[in-house]
Amino acid sequence: MRIAIFGAGGVGGYFGGRLAASGQGVTFIARGATLAALRGRGLVVESVNGGFEVSPAPATDDPSEVGAVDAVIVAVKAWQVPAAAGAIRPLLGPDTVVVPLENGVEAPGQLAAALGPGSVAGGVCHIVAFQTAPGRIRHPGLEPTVAFGELDGRRSERLERLQQAFAAAGVKAAVAPDITVAIWEKFLFIASLSGLGAVTRAPAGVVRALPETRAMTAQALEEIAAVARAHRVRLPADAVARTMAFIDALPADATASMQRDIIAGRPSELEAQNGAVVRLGAAAGVPTPVAAFIYAALLPQERAARASAA
Repeated sequence: MRIAIFGAGGVGGYFGGRLAASGQGVTFIARGATLAALRGRGLVVESVNGGFEVSPAPATDDPSEVGAVDAVIVAVKAWQVPAAAGAIRPLLGPDTVVVPLENGVEAPGQLAAALGPGSVAGGVCHIVAFQTAPGRIRHPGLEPTVAFGELDGRRSERLERLQQAFAAAGVKAAVAPDITVAIWEKFLFIASLSGLGAVTRAPAGVVRALPETRAMTAQALEEIAAVARAHRVRLPADAVARTMAFIDALPADATASMQRDIIAGRPSELEAQNGAVVRLGAAAGVPTPVAAFIYAALLPQERAARASAA
């Protein structure tokens, strides 16, 4: 398959690297120092599953140089999705599928509004990976997985082919029967852990061990689940309990990417995570006091980080 990877950070670099190393026709859409690194020494992935390199790593900052592809994997930060949507159009052919692998629940709708609903599917990934330097990715643990699904729930040949490409690259991949549920199940986990971790500046082991912050985590999970169900997402009845069990099983020093960005003073996915809980809750008439507290507490720093990056 011809696959464009939009973004070459932890998610895009790891999955795009696996696809490229397996022989798929991958092109990275990147810019700045990352683009220079990919064009120079290539992509280097350090992984607990075995490191590998892709050199040279085909990369460009101009999607029109690539032309129509079979699939576009969107792996930028969630707050960059609207800007990315405008740049994706030259990559589209009549059967191209655009799959966002984002921390959040709004990316499929944002992309569909810009590109048309027929071009966009849903996607979700589970991975711990991050960029240690331009063109260099570290994967310290957790088996990476991906899932895709058409937004209307139908089976499609284009996603079957994409699933097969990931599987051939050694990545556990599935076509989900209801991708919206899968996206919200991850959101349940990531928005609660990211928000509490960012406010407390503490890793998962501390947040879950203290009775006070554990109670806030449980309430945050209940709020997000209530918002999902108010928006007619068919979350399993045990979704909150399973998510808390997953948090309890994380390494004690685990942190979330939004949490790391906020601690480092970088622009973060606050709007796409806790901000989204507040917005979607208000739209459905669901109270979200913990999410509202997290959002309000972190917003001044987020505004400052964005002003500095402008």
